Amino acid sequence: MFWDIMLYFGYPISIGLVVLGAIVSANCQRTFAKYSKQLAANGMTGAMAAQRILSAYGVNDVTIQHISGNLTDNYSPKDKTLNLSDSVYASSSIAAVGVAAHECGHAIQHHVGFLPNKIRALLVPAANIGSKFGLSIAMIGVILTGYLSYSDNGSSQLGLTLLNIGIIMYAACVLFYLVTLPVELDASRRALKILKNDGLLAGSEMGGARKVLSAAAMTYIASAASALVMLLRLIAISKRRD
Repeated sequence: MFWDIMLYFGYPISIGLVVLGAIVSANCQRTFAKYSKQLAANGMTGAMAAQRILSAYGVNDVTIQHISGNLTDNYSPKDKTLNLSDSVYASSSIAAVGVAAHECGHAIQHHVGFLPNKIRALLVPAANIGSKFGLSIAMIGVILTGYLSYSDNGSSQLGLTLLNIGIIMYAACVLFYLVTLPVELDASRRALKILKNDGLLAGSEMGGARKVLSAAAMTYIASAASALVMLLRLIAISKRRD
């Protein structure tokens, strides 16, 4: 019953989630833009806030770098660099301080050995391959199985094999998305706690930082949901053709 639902309704559900993802992404951009115009009372920039947080929590082996772009901020555990974008590095806005603190949350996770973070790191190689080739191989498999005509020939069997290979590869990517959720949510939780307890933002400013980080978290949730539904639909197709 479940697989029948995914077979016949998985596609419209996927389309709906893609649309939802676009809405969530647009809301994230709007929220960040709104609180980028509101300056933090202490005048601290994103880079300054990041340096203060890292020092306070004993993360002394991470270098803060300025990178180009908007919302391209990230923490690289491989290089131990905290990379802050144009809109965060030298900005003293509430949004900039909030995003910088979030990236510091990732650095702290790495420093303390946060388990989901370790699992995500292990999944990176397989997830990269799965995201690049998994869906393409699966789609070729769907075509060769004669899914639309339900043909039964050599191409169909080859297609089923390719479909299952694509599913396995894409599953690694979906697992990466799912493991990323607790990592990102925990980084935001740490960030908000630090911002409040260490007085980096005033009480009246915390609401803005929380909205920025919550809007960003929704983009990860939407992406994970969309990827999961796509995977389930591919499995349903495979079961139907097997």
